[in-house]
Parts: sequence; structure tokens; C-alpha cells
Amino acid sequence: MSKVLRIVPLGGLGEIGKNMMAVEYGQDILIIDVGVMFPENDMLGIDLVIPDWTYLRDKFDRVVGIVITHGHEDHIGALPYLLREMRAPIYATRLALGFIENKLKRQGLAKAVEQHAVQVGDQVTIGTFQVEFLAMNHSIPDGVGLAIRTPAGLLIHSGDFKFDYTPTQGVGADFGRLAELSREGVLALLADSTGAERPGFTPSEKVIDPVFDEIFREAPGRIIIATFSSLISRVQQVINCAARHGRKVALAGYSLLENVRMAQKLGYLEVPAGVLVPLDATRRLPPKQVTLLVTGSQGEPGAALARIARGEHRDIDIVPGDTVILSANPIPGNEEVVARVINKLFQRGAEVIYPPLAQVHVSGHASQEEQKLLLALTKPKYFIPIHGELRHLHAHARTAKAVGMPPENIFIVENGTVIEFEDGVGRIGERVPGGYVFVDGSGVGDVGPAVLRDREALARDGFVIAVVPVDQATGEPIGQPAIVSRGFVYVRESSELLEEAARRVEQALLNNGYCSPRAVEMTVKDVLGKFLYDETHRRPMILPVITEI
Repeated sequence: MSKVLRIVPLGGLGEIGKNMMAVEYGQDILIIDVGVMFPENDMLGIDLVIPDWTYLRDKFDRVVGIVITHGHEDHIGALPYLLREMRAPIYATRLALGFIENKLKRQGLAKAVEQHAVQVGDQVTIGTFQVEFLAMNHSIPDGVGLAIRTPAGLLIHSGDFKFDYTPTQGVGADFGRLAELSREGVLALLADSTGAERPGFTPSEKVIDPVFDEIFREAPGRIIIATFSSLISRVQQVINCAARHGRKVALAGYSLLENVRMAQKLGYLEVPAGVLVPLDATRRLPPKQVTLLVTGSQGEPGAALARIARGEHRDIDIVPGDTVILSANPIPGNEEVVARVINKLFQRGAEVIYPPLAQVHVSGHASQEEQKLLLALTKPKYFIPIHGELRHLHAHARTAKAVGMPPENIFIVENGTVIEFEDGVGRIGERVPGGYVFVDGSGVGDVGPAVLRDREALARDGFVIAVVPVDQATGEPIGQPAIVSRGFVYVRESSELLEEAARRVEQALLNNGYCSPRAVEMTVKDVLGKFLYDETHRRPMILPVITEI
């Protein structure tokens, strides 16, 4: 049996989201988190991005467990897709398991998957690994770090974290336990890098309360608050503030409704009697008594806030006097779509409040001083920055060097780059697949870079179809091709252009005489492409269609 400990990052290193990592020793593999990522602007038509777990496909029988650090989508969202292909027991805290159960029920998988609820302080043996669940703070209750004892040494995985001394829910991080683990000797620390560019400390969730109080006191009408559907601590803050100011709270967005129900069921959300009401009940209330919690803080086109901004939500229309709060920062890559939603809300007459206009959101991720503190408490031999774009990983590495970590003991890697430890010595290993798998509708992985390039070309310059009639017996082109375009030019105003294009294609085919269907297609593409670019300086996608007559 191999005595090499292998850490295989499959998501979350080099990007924000789709966090997934495999830890491998001997025949046993432990998976940490299985998340999704929002599509980037150039991923046209894509709904979600999930990790590429090709490396694991021929090793699924060796997976001894899946450990979840917390219940955010970028850590649990891809579980249903993975569990369609394999089975392994899931270990997570009660709230994360509740969110996971909702997802698995929709896929008919809930009863087929073994689930284990854990809590802070538990130590669970999973195959050859002993996993201890550590108290850490994040922007969701029950977020944990992991101490993973392996035959090759102790790993500490921070999960997403910050050090919040006054959390709105739960308890603070257990500094004492982190220091105790350092005395065991930490082989490697794997720590969240999302906030690595920010100096100082990340503010506590508590700082939002007085800001909300002022907005609720001054707002002349309804208050509409958009946040992440799994940010239960923020939902609790909104409910508390609404109760203080005599407002009712209604929810809009399927995922938000599901998560709030589950959080109430498990005791993570306390709602005073009569404060939470159905959405349709708010129509009968004075606007000054209404607060709406909605999904869509990242500008997702199908989420409630974007539909409200477009005037397409069936239950909520913006009216003068409405105050809209975006209680979230845009995830890198979403800035443009979020700005578009904000502008549309202003256009419809709302007052919109968002960071940095007011502190209506604080990050759930550690800033540089907290990252230094974690390094100082755990005293790892090796350091691996995780969870962030490449710039975040490098910034975190600089912080580690500043507190005395030897540069040669810091591994900055991206998805698919394996890190190996043998006899206490770390090294960079092989590369394995670690790219994107696209979810488009019901399709998973059937859209790749080539399809996205075609979509980009179609979105940029449209397409032109040339229908070329050919003699069924001889294969020779006969008559003038029919030219059809969409997204290229306005047909009625450009009829002369398209007629001339048809004449150019017909003449070129006549000059060539008889040729194969493939040669006809190439001629059409070459002639049309050159003519249309010369005339318009655009490059539409050209699709020849040969019709036998």
C-alpha cells in the first residue's frame, strides 16, 4: 500500500466557487465539499458550472466519505450531480444536511444516500482518516473547519472562515483547540483565500444591525432585501429588524422558501409569531409595514430580483417609495449583471442601497490579519492557499511569507495539480483533469468550449444561412442560392446586400462547375465570408445548406 498522502484539488483553486477537493491515502479517498460556480459572462446560456471529477471516475469504489464544511451552494450545489454517478456517506452539520436533503429529494436521491449529522468537536473515523470538526465562523451557522488525521500527518482545512468575536448565531472560533492541534504538529494548513487582498480584520456580522435599523426607520414604503438564499444569519437579522419596526416579512424565491423552512424546522431560525406572512398577504398591508426577502443578489436572470427589475415578476412590481437593499457583494465576474439590475431598479423608481453606499453586507471571509492569526495558531509545516482566484492565492501566500513561512513550503496550485506528502516532505505531483463541466438545462457536460465559441460568434455577429439548390442526379448547383440571416443585418433594409451576396455565391459555383458537396460548402463559406466582411466589417457565422432538387 502506498504511503504517499495526495491532495487533489478539483475545484475552488483559481476561481470563486465549485469548491471540491480529494484527499487520498492508500486505497481510501475522502472528498471535501462538492460545490457549484456561477457561470462567467462569456459562458453564454450556461446555468451552472460544476467540478470535473474525471480523475475520480475509475476510483469511485475507493471513496470512503464526503465531508461538507457548510451549506453554501459553492460547497454543496454539485452533490446531486456527483451522487448520480456514485454513492458515499455524507458527513455534515445539521443545517448543511438539511439543505442537502432538500436538493437530494428533488432528484429522488435522499433515501439512497447515507447521511451522518455531526457537530463541532466530533471526531469521526472515515476509512483511514480521522476527521475532527472544528468551530469556525462564516456567514452561515454551523460552518466548520476540519482536522484530518492521516497516517502521513495532520491536515487542517479551514473551510470558508473568518474570526467573528460577536457572531449573530452560534459560537466563535475555537482558538484554544486550534492551538492544541499545533502541538500535535500540523503537516499542512489549507486555508480560505477569498479575502486575502483585504488588510485588517473582516467586520462582524453584528455591524449590519444598526445600518438596517436606520434604513427601516427612514424607508417611506416597502423594503425589498436581496441576499443569498442560504445566508440564514442575514435572514434572521432581517426578521429581527422587521419585528422591531412593526413590519411583516414575506419571502420570494423557491430556494429561499425551502431554506427558511428547513432552518426553522431545525431550530436555526427564530421567527416571532405573526412576523412571517405569505407573499400575497402583503398586498393588503400598508407599504410601511412590508418587508420582502428575495433571491437574486448576484443578478441571476431567473431569480426574483432580476425579474422584479425587468417588471416580469408576477407578484412584485416596483412602485415609488420602495427601498431595495442588496445585502451581498457581487461574486467576482458578476459585477456587470448586478450593476445592470441596480440600474433597472432605479429606472423603475426604487431607491437602491448596496455596498459600498452602506454597510448592508459584510464578507464571510477572513482578511489578512485573521489569516495571519490562523497561521500563528496552527504553525503548519506546509501551507496551501485554497478557495480563491489565482490573485487571491498569491496574496495569501505573501501573507504567509510575512509571518515567517518558508517560501519553499508554500504550494500555490490550481485545480488539477496534485500535492504529495511522503515521509513528511511535500512536493508538487502530477496534473489531473480539473477544468469546467457545464450544466445547460438538463444537459451535464454536453456543452464544451467549441459550443461556447459558436454561441459567442452568434451573439456577436449573428448568422447567415445560404440554401444552395443542386441537381439530384448530377450534384451541380442550379439557380441562385437563398440567403437568410438572423442577428446580422435588418433584412428589409439590407435586401440589396443579401441579393448581391446570393449573386456572388451563384457566380462562384458556376465558375467552379461540378464539385462535391463538401467543396460547395467551402466555396459558399469563403465567398460569403469575404464579401460580407468587405461590406460590413462583421463576421457572421455562415451555414451552407445543400438542397437536392
